[in-house]
Amino acid sequence: MLYPGTFDPITNGHLDLVKRASKLFDEVVIAVAHGHHKKPLFSLAERVALVEACVRGMPNVTVIGFSGLLVDLFTAQRASAVLRGLRAVSDFEYEFQLANINRELHPDFEAIFLPPAQQYSFISSTLVREIAKLGGDSSKFVPPEVEAAFAQKKRDGVI
Repeated sequence: MLYPGTFDPITNGHLDLVKRASKLFDEVVIAVAHGHHKKPLFSLAERVALVEACVRGMPNVTVIGFSGLLVDLFTAQRASAVLRGLRAVSDFEYEFQLANINRELHPDFEAIFLPPAQQYSFISSTLVREIAKLGGDSSKFVPPEVEAAFAQKKRDGVI
């Protein structure tokens, strides 16, 4: 199972999906996308390191960084499917479109959609970044490793 995303940053909602997927599948590969089109707060190396720190102790979960087409990674990883989270109906429309275009590019491409647990259904990396940038408390939404990374970005004057 491949779980791609920019993870800028990884949230408790993402981790909920990883934990649940790790029970359903023998192996979960979290693929942290370069995300150049999104202008991420954290570099790819920082995001990979944060995700690795947050999934430490999950023996069947690995983390990689990637750039390029998801279908190329899907092929290279010999993935059986791609995991995508759905928080709301608006997510479904976008994810449905992505799944169909990826299947058009690679006929064996399969997407599996999981909703997050209810308490995480409103969390997005974009909202969490905004809370952190504006000096709010994002600790309810992200793991402690991400809170520490936000604090470092503040000390560095990045946010």
